[in-house]
Amino acid sequence: MFDFAVVTHWIDNLLLSIMPRSWALFIEFILIGVALLLAYAVIALVLIYVERKVCAFFQCRLGPNRVGPYGTIQSIADMFKMLIKELISINHVDKFLFRLAPYIVIMASMLSFACLPFAKGLHVLDFNIGIFFLLAVSSIGVLGILLAGWSSNNKYSLIGAMRSGAQMISYELSIGLSIMTVVIFAGTMQISQIVEAQRDGWFLFTGHIPAFIAMIIYLIAGTAETNRGPFDLPEAESELTAGYHTEFSGMQFGFFYLAEYLNLFIVSSVAAVLFLGGWMPFHIAGWDSFNQIMDYIPSIIWFIGKVGIMMFIIMWFKWTFPRLRIDQLLKLEWKYLLPLNLVNLLIMVLIVIFGLHF
Repeated sequence: MFDFAVVTHWIDNLLLSIMPRSWALFIEFILIGVALLLAYAVIALVLIYVERKVCAFFQCRLGPNRVGPYGTIQSIADMFKMLIKELISINHVDKFLFRLAPYIVIMASMLSFACLPFAKGLHVLDFNIGIFFLLAVSSIGVLGILLAGWSSNNKYSLIGAMRSGAQMISYELSIGLSIMTVVIFAGTMQISQIVEAQRDGWFLFTGHIPAFIAMIIYLIAGTAETNRGPFDLPEAESELTAGYHTEFSGMQFGFFYLAEYLNLFIVSSVAAVLFLGGWMPFHIAGWDSFNQIMDYIPSIIWFIGKVGIMMFIIMWFKWTFPRLRIDQLLKLEWKYLLPLNLVNLLIMVLIVIFGLHF
């Protein structure tokens, strides 16, 4: 299987051979930043198109089919429309916080995006506490949402922001405990080592019932964390117009829109890394010939394929189930998911201590 570290090391050595180390590092930072921004934008445009097509499929419609072949350029046309739309100035708002909020949301999304291992040797941040860092930076986004609602001086925005804050803070507990269940099983918080630990079997299959339960809870909590249906109460159109971003226009609204789709990608990527081996091919211990065939498939294809399956499941949630009430949403977390997660975590600890896993 091709290791992208060969390419990154070649670029590093090339830059070091023609310039001082400080300048080489500066150029590398610029290249990585540009690559992340390009990947961020391209993935968002693709996801917007895919979601429209998936929505149309579930509703027996065609979806985008006018701009470009099968409507493939519709997202690009929408992007240009968003870029040229006017930033409407709102009276009686806290202008500094109002303008800061979208950047906080997009910054949290970008930092989380940088932690993802896209292929073998192709990752930006790989700390020994990578999972802890990922949880920390992904939690920053709720601050931007709360600031957006409060600074808008709009009761609909404020109610949407308060709903979103309560929802995200509540479901972060289930996400954290689900991830902790896998961390205990893997014995490390470094994302690359979690992937390597699944070389002979993905945790979904080798982690027994607790890993399967943790995955189900993670997908439910991740859907709620990204404010997607049926947990899209912060943006309930029939009640709150557009929720916390009602007063935002132009590219300020575009930042919230991009962050929503990239958060979908991030949640699905983390699920793929924790439970489906990330970029690791499907291996069966002892089946050497089968494993060699699986290794011929590029690691980035494995990663994108697994992430695509997770995203389809989350989209399936949205276009199948009706929107919950706020009391039902919080009851689901505090009365059902959280206790179940705690028991599941205890069972995983006992499995690891007594060596009951495969």
